[in-house]
Order: sequence, then C-alpha cells, then structure tokens
Amino acid sequence: MKILFCGDIVGSSGRRVLREHLPSLRENLKLDFVIANAENAAHGFGLTPKLYKAIKDMGIDVITMGNHVWDKKDVIEILEKESDIIRPLNYPEGTIGQGFRIYSLKDGRKVGVLQVLGQVFMKEVFSPFQAVKQVTSHYKLGEDYHALIVDIHGEATSEKMALGFFMDGSASLVAGTHTHIPTGDSMILPKGTGYMTDIGMCGDYYSIIGMQVETALPRFTGNGMKCRLQPAEGSGTLCGVYIETDDRTGLCREIKPIRLGGHLIASS
Repeated sequence: MKILFCGDIVGSSGRRVLREHLPSLRENLKLDFVIANAENAAHGFGLTPKLYKAIKDMGIDVITMGNHVWDKKDVIEILEKESDIIRPLNYPEGTIGQGFRIYSLKDGRKVGVLQVLGQVFMKEVFSPFQAVKQVTSHYKLGEDYHALIVDIHGEATSEKMALGFFMDGSASLVAGTHTHIPTGDSMILPKGTGYMTDIGMCGDYYSIIGMQVETALPRFTGNGMKCRLQPAEGSGTLCGVYIETDDRTGLCREIKPIRLGGHLIASS
C-alpha cells in the first residue's frame, strides 16, 4: 500500500500548496491513501466546517488534529458527524470524537489511523503509550488492518522516538507532528515500522513555525508588547512522508520525506 502523510496545514499558505501539489503526488506516487494534519488550518488555529470540506475536496482521505483541536467551537459538529477526522486518543473518556478508526479502501484493504498527544511540555493528558497499547492489543497488523498509521503530536523528540520503538513491529508508520519543522531521520526501525520524528508543516517557512516573524519574534526578544500571532501567507512548502507497506505484514518497505515548493530544498 502506498500512503502519504502530510504535515500540519498552517493557514492559507498551507492550504494553497497542498491544493497545488497533491493531485500530481497522487498520480505520480500512485497513492492509495492520504492523511493530513489540519489542526492549524483555520488561520493558524483549529479547523472550521468550511475548511474541513475544502481540505477533503483536495483529496485528503483522513484528517488528524492535535492540541488545537478545540480552538474553533464549531469543530464539534465535525467530530460528532464525520468519520474521517481523528482527534488525540488520550483525552479523557467521553471526549467528543474518535482517536482511532479503521478505514476501508475500495479494493477491500483496511487502514487504521491513530493519534496521540505527547505528555512532555504539553497540557496534561493520559499516557500516549498506555493509550496506543489499549487499542492495538485488540488488533493485529497485517490481519485486522493492512496498515496502521500513528500520529504522535508532541513537543519532545525523545518522547516521539520512544513511541516509535514502543510501536516497532505493530505499526506501519509512527510519525511526529506539531513542531512544524521536518526532521532528517526518516527510517525503518528494526522490526519494520517506518518512523520520522516530525514530518514538518505545509506552510510558509519564511516564518517562525508558520507564524509571521513580526508577530512571533517579540515573544522571544521581549521588545514591546506581545503581538497577536498571525500566520505567514507567503509561498508554501508541502512537507510530508511517503511510505510503501507490505499488505501481507503491514510493515514498511520504503519510506521517504516529501518536500515540494516554497523555500525548502525539494526532496521528492
């Protein structure tokens, strides 16, 4: 199976570059399934029903969220009604939405998508390790689903790597989101799980993690009053990770980062 996971879509720049490049990626890579993180799609914070539909219309099969999932109140109607959106699994029991789902392709193959929030430097949530174990203990890769994609939305690289090794052999891909900076460590772990600490963002990299330098820099320099953060809206880069899996085992056979457009050096 050929799967593309696109990094955090940040504002209009991220939506624009995804719309521009995704059709050719689908065709050239012969993609079976496309996932994108959209927790920053609405002007940098959250997701609205209108933008949910726009992103789905681009050809995204499943949307994952993150710690900004609740920034727009009307996201609740999407989480309640739609099955193709995933919020972090390790929120308290009874939280609206789902943190794990299994999706069926037209040819009958199945893909599991799961997201957890990291605990390090993030708001308090349940252990991501316990959360994934509780779910995956009931399923077997290569039997109950032909691929399992795990989105670890967190700050700490060590925590993301720990989850990668924790899931090695029981997931097709463990990929990090949230920090908006693509890392150079895409690899296949010893037991066959694809891994990348952070797949980066879809957005304008002439920015501070997607926000205009003029509004973000004062938060670090202390010069003047803090400005309201505004997303950078210049030329965007599409960042993501591509994997090819073995349908029999669900394990990763190939992994490579994707970078197209904007200010970063292309890698596809």
